[in-house]
Amino acid sequence: MIPLQLTTIAELTGGALHGPDVLVDGPVVSDSREAQPGSLYVARIGEHADGHQYASSAAQAGAVATLGLRPVAEMPTVVVPDVQEAFAQLARGVVDRCSDLQIIGITGSSGKTSTKDMLGHVLEGHGETISPIGSLNSEVGVPLTVCRVTGSTRYLVAEMGASGVGHIAYLTRIAPPQIGVVLNVGAAHVGEFGSVEAIARTKAELVRALPQGGVAILNVDDARVAAMAAETAARVVRVGIGADADLRAIEVRLDEVGRPSFTVVGRAERAAVRLQLHGAHQVGNALAVIAAARALELPMDLIVDRLASARAVSRWRMEVHRLPNDVTLVNDAYNANPQSMAAALRALGQMGAGRRTIAVLGEMRELGQMSAEAHQEVGRIVAELGVRQLIVVGDGARGIASGAAGSAVHVEQVADVAAAHDLLADRLRPGDVVLLKSSRDSGLRYLGDRLVTEAGGEVAS
Repeated sequence: MIPLQLTTIAELTGGALHGPDVLVDGPVVSDSREAQPGSLYVARIGEHADGHQYASSAAQAGAVATLGLRPVAEMPTVVVPDVQEAFAQLARGVVDRCSDLQIIGITGSSGKTSTKDMLGHVLEGHGETISPIGSLNSEVGVPLTVCRVTGSTRYLVAEMGASGVGHIAYLTRIAPPQIGVVLNVGAAHVGEFGSVEAIARTKAELVRALPQGGVAILNVDDARVAAMAAETAARVVRVGIGADADLRAIEVRLDEVGRPSFTVVGRAERAAVRLQLHGAHQVGNALAVIAAARALELPMDLIVDRLASARAVSRWRMEVHRLPNDVTLVNDAYNANPQSMAAALRALGQMGAGRRTIAVLGEMRELGQMSAEAHQEVGRIVAELGVRQLIVVGDGARGIASGAAGSAVHVEQVADVAAAHDLLADRLRPGDVVLLKSSRDSGLRYLGDRLVTEAGGEVAS
């Protein structure tokens, strides 16, 4: 973070300083285990823990001050009435001290994390870039990311997620973007929003926050996203494979393991793009990255070159492992909704052409009243794509099995992750291509790690 005196942090947050003034010149953290020398520790009170109780651990790790609801004995404290709001004000204060900082906001029902990783990689080739670690896209994650900005940071990529109306508008007040990317509108978290229309209104909060001189990058292949062009004061750049796209992908091809290549065509330029990421859905993500980078005036040859070297960074997102036992395992089990399930299954079909394909699928959570039908539709997609074997994990995913019933797919239902492991351990053979896909809390991501290590492979740290 930009070094700040604790008195300045008190001014930014409207808090009262208890203890001596100190210089905060280390990272801002909300997890005491991540504190380093010079850190500010943000003592949040969560559902299961009171962060103030861990202030001593943060101090032992080098933290020099706390932002909290009450003074702590271990170090000086800025006491505020609302820690979250104070944290947001601190982050905005950091942004306001960086007049040359370019902020790019990214949202969508799926693909946000892969796209921000790709964009971060591209921008790093042109200037100092900060982008979120993992999926830090919430009211806590965005301030944590913003507070990593330094005086020399040129680009800030802000992933913006939401579980309710108004959430993205709140995040744009913390990190006001000049460029906004909306990838898609799907059914993720529809149980919390109430309808897909409410999700669309929330995603549109990003483009409504853009200034008149900003740029809104919209996926023209998604009708709900394309309609957001009427809701922004910014210049609109439409991306997609449709003929009405300003930046369009043509001649899309997939290699033998599902890695896309395509030609990107704009009004005055044309370039060949090759990706190391897996799945045809990465084409749309890459188009959004190209449009954002061009809006920042990066040369096309640099963009294409950086895209060619981009790899999966965040864990459990189309993470492809070629195991020593000649099994290809695709661990895409960090999150799941109907759209991302369909994309992952199509990628499985592309990667497994001519080989035995096995889909190990768990529950998609937070879908509300549409949950039963959504799971059955996934089962129908499995059947349509000709997946050879389907293993459905957990009672909450039972609808996937019923959706695939009566097809040529060999369907098995197991009670939990442990049973899925035992079945796979007995079933896998050389040449198989296996997809693990579920919502994060369904646990399949850790099953993937276990299968990799048991086969003698290595998982990322």
